[in-house]
Amino acid sequence: MAVSDLHVAYPANRAIVEELRPESPDDWLLVAGDVGEFVADIEWALGLLAGRFATVVWTPGNHELWTPKDDPVRLRGEERYRHLVEICRRLGVLTPEDPYAVWTGHGGPVTIAPLFVLYDYTFRPPNTTKEESLAWAHRSGVVCTDEFMLHPDPYPSRDAWCRARLRETERRLAERDPAIPTVLVNHFPLVREPTDVLRHPQFAQWCGTVETADWHLRYNAAAVVYGHLHIPRTTRYDGVRFEEVSLGYPRERQMYGMDGAKAMRPVFPEEPAP
Repeated sequence: MAVSDLHVAYPANRAIVEELRPESPDDWLLVAGDVGEFVADIEWALGLLAGRFATVVWTPGNHELWTPKDDPVRLRGEERYRHLVEICRRLGVLTPEDPYAVWTGHGGPVTIAPLFVLYDYTFRPPNTTKEESLAWAHRSGVVCTDEFMLHPDPYPSRDAWCRARLRETERRLAERDPAIPTVLVNHFPLVREPTDVLRHPQFAQWCGTVETADWHLRYNAAAVVYGHLHIPRTTRYDGVRFEEVSLGYPRERQMYGMDGAKAMRPVFPEEPAP
């Protein structure tokens, strides 16, 4: 099972999370980021889920990496991320810093690889620079809150942090058993195509990096799980299944008539097409 973008600061979302339960005692849950912004909320949600599912695997979204002014935990950037990893370890939740686990149930064996790969502003219009693309977003009034609340310390920029994470993640993935397919779990889409349906194309530059465009092939993915876009759907690229598993915001579900109770999606077996 997989889900993302729980955003438990919203009471309606918190109520949905309180009702999330496995279908069988052996079910694992992949949580692809954006559980919340406040450390206490993140710990509450992951602790609740870890008590219900056989294994919970978490990877951070951008919201977990914010430093909200009202959060008593004032850590920024890498220190904030490492603090969340330590909380997860205390809860028994697997993170991108832990050895990759192998799922041996239906659809297995597959290596479950939670990835922490940020974005580097390369999902931007062709023949433009990062500076030009950001200026376009500011003129349009479509600017990701990360620009103000996601601090990359100790790196000089978010894209520099992304480059460091790319190197580390490639190293880790190269060490896995290549004979076993993977399920890649990342908050941001690994390929650019999912961002083509965004209502505001300016937002795409905060949605990933072109450096991961072939990872689903290079690392023999049986499936890729992601969130961030709040557009839950199943797509295929190069024959590989991509699952966007966002719960998203209450207003979005109301606008589009989506059932939040069905936010949690199976990875194996694949859901039949409607």
